[in-house]
Amino acid sequence: MKPIPDPTENLLPLYMLDILWENTDEEYRISLTEIGEKIRLKYGTTPNRKTLRRNMVALVESDAGIEYNVRKKKSPVQQRNSETGKLEKVIDEKTGKPLMETIENWSGYYISRDFEKSEIRLLIDGLVFSRHIPHKDCMELAEKLANLAGPYFKSHVRHIFTRPDTMPQNPQIFYNIELLDEAIHTGKKVEFSYLEYGTDMKQHPRTHKNGNVRRYRVSPYQMAAKDGRYYLICNHGYYDDLANYRVDRMKDIEILEDDPVRPVESLPGSGKGQLDLARYMNEHIYMFGQQNSAVKFRIRKSRLNDLIDNFGTNISFSGETDEEVTVIAMVNEMGMLQFAKNYAPDVVILEPKPLAEEMKAWAEETLKRYQGKE
Repeated sequence: MKPIPDPTENLLPLYMLDILWENTDEEYRISLTEIGEKIRLKYGTTPNRKTLRRNMVALVESDAGIEYNVRKKKSPVQQRNSETGKLEKVIDEKTGKPLMETIENWSGYYISRDFEKSEIRLLIDGLVFSRHIPHKDCMELAEKLANLAGPYFKSHVRHIFTRPDTMPQNPQIFYNIELLDEAIHTGKKVEFSYLEYGTDMKQHPRTHKNGNVRRYRVSPYQMAAKDGRYYLICNHGYYDDLANYRVDRMKDIEILEDDPVRPVESLPGSGKGQLDLARYMNEHIYMFGQQNSAVKFRIRKSRLNDLIDNFGTNISFSGETDEEVTVIAMVNEMGMLQFAKNYAPDVVILEPKPLAEEMKAWAEETLKRYQGKE
């Protein structure tokens, strides 16, 4: 009668991986003895060292991501005596000395992580400073990312768990992303209501003048992050340009299964091609949905860092002096107005003239209000 196998024997490799994942990284390594003790404490079974070593060799050979220290030493070659059954040293007939072989001793086992700690920190910081993810979800994602870096990483990023919860949030954000991703993949239009803040610090759906909730129907093309916000780039069927909507302000998204998207190449401003996301993001520095124009403006050279941060390098310079330079950029007109307002009076729009006049009117209106003339 065959003995009943110990069920923990088959589970031992999983136990060992679990212990390595929870307790090790490149800086913090562990021995087979420590692995066995932790398995005893956590799983209530005590594997012997020989079994641990055999399973560790199998895990290493299976590319489970386990690394270890190697120490080499010389050791006498041994073979079993056929008569006594004992291990005996093998003697070199020429020298009369024991034959020697190089033995590898493994120690200091640890899990090799896919990400460097600096990479995980960068991802977590980007997550924490995003402004569209609800606080609870942000903390859960940060926790998952921190776990990827090893058991002792969290002590280096304590700030992520003390981020204040001061922003009202849309709890549907992740569900929104899933639905929009599906609609983009399947080429279907979507319909949604759009939220905006009231003085009660809460989000409310936009409404028509009669008080009914306004529903938006659009052809979705891409989702993109900009300045800590997540946007849907889309088209309203009754317009010929692209529009941008904050994904965190969408609510009650519905995929219209029987209504295919309007092809983006059919839009007059698309150049009859697919959406060039990199170019689009450069031209829409504040994600306003309005026409693009070749805008000419004068800027003080002390603002060149801000200029490049917002417009990238797809711009041209002329008329440079010690203090100023003229810039030509293909940019969204509403975004250009916002840029000029943000950096006034260091930015002066020259062309197109209607845009320059609109900026001038804003400046005059602003001056009147500060002078108390209104």
